[in-house]
Amino acid sequence: MEKKYKVKVNDSYEFEFTKDQIASLDTQQIKDKHYHLLKENRSFKAEVFTENFLQRQYDIKINSNTYKVAISNELDLLIEEMGLSLGTAQMINDIKAPMPGLILEVNVEEGAEVREGDYLLVLEAMKMENTLTAPRDGVVKSVLIKKGETVEKNQLLIEME
Repeated sequence: MEKKYKVKVNDSYEFEFTKDQIASLDTQQIKDKHYHLLKENRSFKAEVFTENFLQRQYDIKINSNTYKVAISNELDLLIEEMGLSLGTAQMINDIKAPMPGLILEVNVEEGAEVREGDYLLVLEAMKMENTLTAPRDGVVKSVLIKKGETVEKNQLLIEME
C-alpha cells in the first residue's frame, strides 16, 4: 500500500499525493528555504517563509503568490475518518456503557441540567469503579438504567437533549 498525503491549500483546495509522486518532483534546493521547481517544462521559484513542523502547516511563496499549505499524512487521514479529529466539537447525545458491568450509582434524573464533567453514574466492571461523566453541557432527556442493574457493553444508559 502506497503512502498517501492530503494537501490543503488556502483552506480551499485539496490535493492527494503519493510518496512516489512527491519523490518524482523535479526540485532543487537553492539555499535554506528556497527552492527551484520544474513542472511540465515550466520553472517556479519557491520559498518556505513560515513553517510549523509539528502541525505540518507552511506558508509558501511560489513566484509572487503566497499560499497557506496544510499537509495530512496517513495517520491524520485515518484519525479524521474515524471522527477523532481534535478541535472538532461533536454533539454527543447518548451515554453508552463502555464495558459490561453493574450500575452502583445513578447521580442524575430525567430533566436534570448537567455541565460538562459532572458525574452521571458509577459503573462497576472487573472489580473497578468507573465514573461516567457528562461529555458536554446539556439536559438529561432520559435515564434508562437504575442502581443495581447489570448492563452490556454499548448499552444505552442515558440520553441527553
